[in-house]
Amino acid sequence: MSPGTIPRIGSGFRLQWEPAQECHVLLYPEGMVKLNQSAGEILKRCDGSRTAAQIVTDLESAFSAQGLAPEVFAFMELAAQQRWLAWE
Repeated sequence: MSPGTIPRIGSGFRLQWEPAQECHVLLYPEGMVKLNQSAGEILKRCDGSRTAAQIVTDLESAFSAQGLAPEVFAFMELAAQQRWLAWE
């Protein structure tokens, strides 16, 4: 993965807000992954239209923060290992 990578939700997964859980969840045929707020905010921006760098910029703007790239990229790598994210 690099800053120019364009991540999207992996095949077989669907991201949605779950009102009963009051959080984002990833649904897949065998079950559900309950996401913490940070994971939900990152994954909802992984729609296949923005680069990883653009996602970081958007998160930093949305949360008035700086220097999020290392943590966001590390999460994206972990999410890819879990097949939650994919990219070309």
